[in-house]
Amino acid sequence: MENVSKVKIRTRNAEFEAELDDSDVSNSIWLSKQVTLDINMIGGMIYSELPLDVVVPKGDCITKLEKGDVAYWPGPGAFCIFYGPTPLSGEDGNPVSPYPVIKIGKMIGDCSELENAGDRQRLVIEPTF
Repeated sequence: MENVSKVKIRTRNAEFEAELDDSDVSNSIWLSKQVTLDINMIGGMIYSELPLDVVVPKGDCITKLEKGDVAYWPGPGAFCIFYGPTPLSGEDGNPVSPYPVIKIGKMIGDCSELENAGDRQRLVIEPTF
């Protein structure tokens, strides 16, 4: 990632940092100031509804990711973090999204503590300067 925007991601029990790329999706999230989202968990994936008013390039969608990847799920409009194996993961343990997503960034450092964020809890994303 050449041009990146950093965000702070807070859950009920921890705080994390992530770098977002310079895509329209990432810029829209970063420019939203602070957003509070409801957490949904599927294995090692957190997703939170976050509709954005941007054109999402469908050709960039993938399902195979790496631990720490941050993505946007265009169908329902959801912010996603992949912190561990998902139900569709193979023997390598790398996360596999159940639906095509667009990779928009990467968590900085260890994000395995996201496992304890809690389904139906809150997730806060805010830009850092």
